[in-house]
Amino acid sequence: MDWDNPPEIVAQAMEYGQQGLDIAKGWLLSPAAWSQFALLIAAYLLAVLISRKLRPTLTRLLTPPDDQTHVIASARRFVLIFVPLVLPLLAYVLTGLGEAVTRSVFGSGEVIAFGKRVFLFLAVRILVRDIISDPFLKLLGRYVMIPVAALYALGVLDLVTTRLQETIVPLGNMSFDLLWLIKAVFAGGIMFWLGRWSNDQSHSYIHAQEDMQPATRQLAAKAAEIAIFGAAFLILMNFLGISLTSLAVLGGAIGVGLGFGLQKIASNFISGVILLLEGQATVGDYVELDNGESGTIVKTTARAMILETFDGRWIVVPNEDFITTRVVNYSDQGSANRYEAPFSVSYDTDINIVPDIIEKAVSKLDFVLQEPDRPDCELRAFGDSGVEFAVEFWVNGIDDGKNRFTPQVLFAIWNALKEHDIEIPFPQQVVHHKGLGGTTPPGT
Repeated sequence: MDWDNPPEIVAQAMEYGQQGLDIAKGWLLSPAAWSQFALLIAAYLLAVLISRKLRPTLTRLLTPPDDQTHVIASARRFVLIFVPLVLPLLAYVLTGLGEAVTRSVFGSGEVIAFGKRVFLFLAVRILVRDIISDPFLKLLGRYVMIPVAALYALGVLDLVTTRLQETIVPLGNMSFDLLWLIKAVFAGGIMFWLGRWSNDQSHSYIHAQEDMQPATRQLAAKAAEIAIFGAAFLILMNFLGISLTSLAVLGGAIGVGLGFGLQKIASNFISGVILLLEGQATVGDYVELDNGESGTIVKTTARAMILETFDGRWIVVPNEDFITTRVVNYSDQGSANRYEAPFSVSYDTDINIVPDIIEKAVSKLDFVLQEPDRPDCELRAFGDSGVEFAVEFWVNGIDDGKNRFTPQVLFAIWNALKEHDIEIPFPQQVVHHKGLGGTTPPGT
């Protein structure tokens, strides 16, 4: 490399280095600089003493009892996580007071101002390293907040932002500077995170309102989600200086796309809104589709309902199917349902005593309801091997494929019949054998 004629970027770096060296020499030879160093150290030591006394008190005041979960307790826990920032922020404030004193006495305060910026950098570093736990925010902090704080501490933030603003990136008929792009990425990330966090909080609050109907809760949650992300989008556009009128062409293109290629998506979205408004099906309901598949609704989205079958499979059903096809809803959020358990007894049994025995036995089961009807044992048919009965019973919930309640009812029927010596028949066949011809064989 020709040091007499170095590249522009190297020459500029050498110039900045020489300026920094000159500033350092000036500080080392200046009595005002040494006074500022002394004030800087004194402010830091005082911040250490105050924080040692203040942090235990703040921790004690901000720590709520473990059994408290209300809003104030949550706010106290949230503020508590920022206690590690007490030391650098105290040092920053006290250093700022020292800067005011030195500027009034000596007319300068570059040294103590540099120390103040360093304390702010340390506060940002502690915030990103020890306090922020969200992976996305930690990523932004590590690659955006800490570098910006470091540039600010070194006093070159304005210079870097100016250079970024002067660097224009062309994109077709559009162009933007690098500073705008960085601000857009950072602001978009922050707004997305705030929208997601606000959406989670609103969902938790809405679903905790047990006095609301399930369908109303779902509709309110969806409306809150649309409102939150819509507001976040508008705020972001305003922050970036993008006029909403410039999005009119894009909105027209989206409308054309909905009209031609996205008809099903639009139909499913509108069907989902209708389902939420009418409350025909919501999370927790056990439904049977027109094709015979059945399951419990575990999740609703803008496009489809998610059904979970009793063997753990998930079925994605478009919302439109709940509007245009026949769907049987068995549950309606925990309402009573009627089931039946068939059985048969021998033809030698006095069938007049069977209903009373079975009804009493089934009524003793704790999950069998007495309302709207008590267990009812009915004679169904005279079968090939025995007399066929069935007992009807009501339960509060769903008999998952006759594997939850019906087996226990059948056990009760078996034990009751055995207790009264009533025979349970099994299929039997009688075979009559006739000989060929009417003559008696010789020798008999």
